[in-house]
Amino acid sequence: MSRIIRVPLFPLPGAILFQRAQLPLHIFESRYREMVRDAVEGAGRIAMIQPHRLDDDNRAPLYQVGCVGELVSLEELEDGRFNIVLLGSNRFRLIREEEADAAYRCAEVDIEAFAEDEPPPLSLAQRAEVEREARRLGDAMGLAVDWNAVNRLDDEMLVNGIAQIAPFDIGSKQALLEAADIAERCDLLVQFMQFQRMVPGGADGPETLQ
Repeated sequence: MSRIIRVPLFPLPGAILFQRAQLPLHIFESRYREMVRDAVEGAGRIAMIQPHRLDDDNRAPLYQVGCVGELVSLEELEDGRFNIVLLGSNRFRLIREEEADAAYRCAEVDIEAFAEDEPPPLSLAQRAEVEREARRLGDAMGLAVDWNAVNRLDDEMLVNGIAQIAPFDIGSKQALLEAADIAERCDLLVQFMQFQRMVPGGADGPETLQ
């Protein structure tokens, strides 16, 4: 099955969004201020997608999988910048980019390219392992974390939340986004956290995987 919609694209390296997860963003570039204003006046959707490289000219090639976000919170600042929150609704597969009069990029995407049902729970072993590795990575990074609150998260919120905020490179983030289900994403996440701690420089070391 497929369902094609037209969406504004926000290519942002290292920023991934998952279904049912939230992503806060600070919007300061003029083209993306325009995008937010158009989204507010339109369908209220912004599609998050990663470029293959850091992009100053807005022409970097894009990965083929991203996630549509519904605009659920917006604060406009006095200087025209925005603080927004997106709620992930559907992962998508990029079909084609379209010419647009706007300064930002737009595309047709298939929002039914992935099965997005509520995931089954992780096994007890997987849950324990991801919590253990998250603690180790947090300690290595010197983070102050309320682990009691973390332990109360459901499996999906735990795995996707760590995947969003952990300091992995673009390719690793993309692999997490494209994982077939929460169990596969959990296994990848554990591997990436273990690798991140072992690279030279520890949690502040170089990129993980390409």
